[in-house]
Amino acid sequence: MIQREILFVCIHNSARSQMAEAFLNQLGGESLHAESAGLEPGKLNPNVIKVMQEVGIDISKKNTQGVYDLFKQGRKYNAVITVCDAASAESCPIFPGMVKRIGWSFTDPSSFTGTEEEILEQTRVVRDKIKKVISSFIEEARDVSFWLN
Repeated sequence: MIQREILFVCIHNSARSQMAEAFLNQLGGESLHAESAGLEPGKLNPNVIKVMQEVGIDISKKNTQGVYDLFKQGRKYNAVITVCDAASAESCPIFPGMVKRIGWSFTDPSSFTGTEEEILEQTRVVRDKIKKVISSFIEEARDVSFWLN
């Protein structure tokens, strides 16, 4: 069985890319493996930790990491998926040997305002959107022709 390596990239690797990595690794089976990194690695968003725990995924021990560090290590990925806005996605490096470059746009949970519960609710919306897109991606990725384009 071929295992495809997927890298999720966002600005700080503190929210969206961490959620995408966790969902793909939980739902993708043995054929897909994910990592995540940021353009400017920050600190893991505590609200993201909370909303992921609500769905049975503990990312509290995860560290943020820099996309350029992975690039310098010569890491190879079958797909690099940006999960930030389009302007930020353009700053992402091109990894050697990459088959796919995909851009998904999700609102940054660090930009949410309101009460703690309102912020958590907005973060849940992003979490659920990411899970839905990951589920669709897994279905598409099962088709060999997906990797040929």
